[in-house]
Amino acid sequence: MAVLDKDSIAAAYEDVRNDHSDTMWSTFAYEGKELVHDASGSDFETFRTKFTPEDRGFAYLRVITGDEMSKRVKFVLISWCGSEVGGLKRAKLGTDKATLKQVVKNFAIEMLLSEPSELDYESIATEARKAGGANYGTGQR
Repeated sequence: MAVLDKDSIAAAYEDVRNDHSDTMWSTFAYEGKELVHDASGSDFETFRTKFTPEDRGFAYLRVITGDEMSKRVKFVLISWCGSEVGGLKRAKLGTDKATLKQVVKNFAIEMLLSEPSELDYESIATEARKAGGANYGTGQR
């Protein structure tokens, strides 16, 4: 089980949740046996570069959902396990996610992703939208 750097992870988590911050994502990566805040930002393309087939880790992402009548912020917890991650490290990801959830508590959905093509903002936002309940508009955003 990974040891969490709870202070840095909690600060990054709160920054993503802060309505007055431009930060839309934070990533959490392994440094040895410790899970630490890796990076934060507002550019989704930069976010995408944080995950490779050899990596495993987590992300907390803010997405805007809704329709023309109502915009809502939703949060997504992403577990990343690249296709080239070995079996033992892959198995530990679930336990480490449970530990991470002691700090990262509020999110609409969880996603397990392993392919770079899955790191698509619209696809992730669509999944968050589905979890968000009623959508009363005409479908225009």
